[in-house]
Amino acid sequence: MLTFSYQARDGAGNIVNGTQEAINEDNAVTSLMSRGLMVLSLTQKSAATRKKNKAWTVKETDLVLFTRQLATMIEAGISLVQALTALYEQCDPKRQKNLRHVVSDVTARVQGGETFHESIARHPRVFSRLYVSMVKAGEHGGLLSEILDRLAGFLEASARLRKKVKSAMTYPVIVISIAFLITTFLIVRVVPVFGEIFKDFGANLPAPTQFLIDLSDFIRAKWYFMILGIGGTIFGIRTFLRSKRGSQLSDRWKLKLPIFGPLIHKISMSRFARTFAQLIRSGVPILEVLDIVGGSAGNFVVEESIKGVSTDVEKGDNLSVALSKKKIFPPMLLRMVAAGESTGRIDTMLEKMADFWDEEVEAMLDAMTSLIEPLLIVFLGVIVGGIVIAMFLPIFKLNEVVSQSKS
Repeated sequence: MLTFSYQARDGAGNIVNGTQEAINEDNAVTSLMSRGLMVLSLTQKSAATRKKNKAWTVKETDLVLFTRQLATMIEAGISLVQALTALYEQCDPKRQKNLRHVVSDVTARVQGGETFHESIARHPRVFSRLYVSMVKAGEHGGLLSEILDRLAGFLEASARLRKKVKSAMTYPVIVISIAFLITTFLIVRVVPVFGEIFKDFGANLPAPTQFLIDLSDFIRAKWYFMILGIGGTIFGIRTFLRSKRGSQLSDRWKLKLPIFGPLIHKISMSRFARTFAQLIRSGVPILEVLDIVGGSAGNFVVEESIKGVSTDVEKGDNLSVALSKKKIFPPMLLRMVAAGESTGRIDTMLEKMADFWDEEVEAMLDAMTSLIEPLLIVFLGVIVGGIVIAMFLPIFKLNEVVSQSKS
């Protein structure tokens, strides 16, 4: 961002002085004129106040909209700098503050002589390697608007799938949280009342009831140990999963889960096929494509398999042959890739596979959602019902308890 000092004439004919922040001189003049000022002189006051190490993040919906609008303006014949300047002015200073900063920085860098892909590569938390590589291929091939349009479609499809997965997991998380709160209330508030009543019996209580009373006494007396234990366990698990070995074990374990394993595998394969197709169609070399796809696989097992495929392709193997050496890739994908190699349409074949897997993922998520609901109701009933039965068990055996008390 640049700061300009200006002298201008307002609507009443008065001379006004001030400062204006803008991407460039033309942008500063446009902003002042939009305020009804006639610019008399304009000088740059300070250099760009670019936050060199600032790692901004941008909402996915904002990034999709930015990409789509940039593609439209470039296709209409507007220069890249003018298009970026227009998008900067369009950004909401409050709601899209981060995107505004990013567009400002990218525009300043492009004006300074950097290419567009070099400029966006300086914001890795906003623009992924896939995004940068496709833009680079578009710049080199003179198809930037087409590439950006494809990117917007790809980002929209990815966002749709991610939203579908999140929505499917929202319901069970809410139900489990409610079950936890109800259980905590019963153990902390209700069980002690029954415990006081059962003390007057002066007899041995059934094992489930005694266990529940002891658990209630422990939680109420040593609740801080429980919190520390739970917090320490969560912290330890998160630390382990963030480590290299923990992440690898977690990714292997995820693929072996009975219900979620096939779902995760299909999501990984869909991401692989769609990303591969987009990059190949954009003219990115195949070895670079494999490197990018491996880095964005999201699963260590898939990433290692793609690295092995890249090594075999580099040695001279066909893509279908290299893929067939890895068990992670299903036979249907291998046949489609082989057909694509023979017809020269690998990108089309892979995109069809990605669409097929996306449909399967949606079907599996719908089936899981309908199955999870009764399972969670049963789970909630077992937990709450178990506590209630354990509390009323001495009442059901009241004769035995009273006889023990008399003896």
